[in-house]
Amino acid sequence: MEYIPNILFAAILVLGIGYFTRNIKKLIRNIKLGKAVDASDHKGERWRNMARIALGQSKMVKRPIAGIMHIVVYIGFIIINIEVLEIIIDGIFGTHRIGLSVLPESVYGFLIGSFEILAVLVLAAVVVFWLRRNVIKLKRFLSAEMKGWPKNDGNIILYFEVVLMCLFLVMNATDTTFQNLGHGNVISQFIAPWFGDNPDTLHTIERTAWWLHIVGILIFLNYLYFSKHLHILLAFPNTYFGSVEPKGKFNNLEAVTNEVKLMMDPNADPFAAAPEGAEDEEPAKFGASDVMDLNQIQLLNAYTCTECGRCTSACPANLTGKKLSPRKIMMDTRDRLEEVGKNIDANGGEFKDDGKQLLGDYITHEELWACTTCNACVEECPVSINPLSIILDMRRYLVMEQSAAPMELNNMMTNIENNGAPWPYNQMDRLNWANEE
Repeated sequence: MEYIPNILFAAILVLGIGYFTRNIKKLIRNIKLGKAVDASDHKGERWRNMARIALGQSKMVKRPIAGIMHIVVYIGFIIINIEVLEIIIDGIFGTHRIGLSVLPESVYGFLIGSFEILAVLVLAAVVVFWLRRNVIKLKRFLSAEMKGWPKNDGNIILYFEVVLMCLFLVMNATDTTFQNLGHGNVISQFIAPWFGDNPDTLHTIERTAWWLHIVGILIFLNYLYFSKHLHILLAFPNTYFGSVEPKGKFNNLEAVTNEVKLMMDPNADPFAAAPEGAEDEEPAKFGASDVMDLNQIQLLNAYTCTECGRCTSACPANLTGKKLSPRKIMMDTRDRLEEVGKNIDANGGEFKDDGKQLLGDYITHEELWACTTCNACVEECPVSINPLSIILDMRRYLVMEQSAAPMELNNMMTNIENNGAPWPYNQMDRLNWANEE
């Protein structure tokens, strides 16, 4: 009977980690639906970006109040959960505060005391975040795409953090062994009197808080997959694989580049035999109309989006009342990708055409053409997401596959084709204005 709690703990741990692993495999599979990208270049710069942006939170502090509070929550939540290692060891082997057996009391007390201070700081920051969302109601949290689940998701994660931090403090406050040490109870010593001095009652509360704390952490871990807070894990690979090219650089399509080279090479043989099997290949698709046409980094971007709205609040198109919201572009891409993933799960690992696509069913033409390509969204994103690359690929599809550019652009491109310039008169007349008196 004495081993039942250990067995139960091990079972809960295996189930929690197993379900999380299953969902992460789905996530990786969904990302791999996109086109492969060679990101083996500039490794040093990529590692520096990850250390500076994801680990160092360098872009968060551009908005100091939110940035500093986010760093407090980030550091506090990560460091405090180092204690999870102790909880796991205690749960599996039936020990109690194994850290006291391997560390000097003063060192152990210093660590737990630091964790308690961080827990209070996290609670304070979370309260401010909640007020900003629900009382002050900052404009960037009130956009149309932030209704329903996105809004609830932001609050749920705050409630999670409050509960986990409180359980951590209650667990320490009711642990008589820990309180009697006289080390590390810098906060919990003030909470301890709330629970009385009955040993049995204290033991029951401490054990309940201990179990709820570890189960809560496992629930939180598995909640991440369904939440915007997946960025806690994905910010690191996303900043590593983020673009190291100059902002605004437009990539060339290989198929188009080959055609241009063929046209410009006077010695090229346009009737040269194609590679064996080439006639059976499906023609290359220009641009993107659905998530499978995007590349893997763009799909990783979609899963990493924090829905913070910094991109949208900096977007000049959005600020002038146009329909475009870079945040919505990323949220729509993730929603469509999840829909495709569920389709694959329901059809034995194969995607069955559902008559829907990202372009039209999720993202409208109006949103795409509202973009000024200024890169403000890319510059503002705290985790190196690039909404502009998705917008440009979908525009490319509209222009090259559907000839669906706005009239103004079609006129300009026709003029360039006919006159070699965007203006509607031929080259011979181009300088006539200079002769006018």
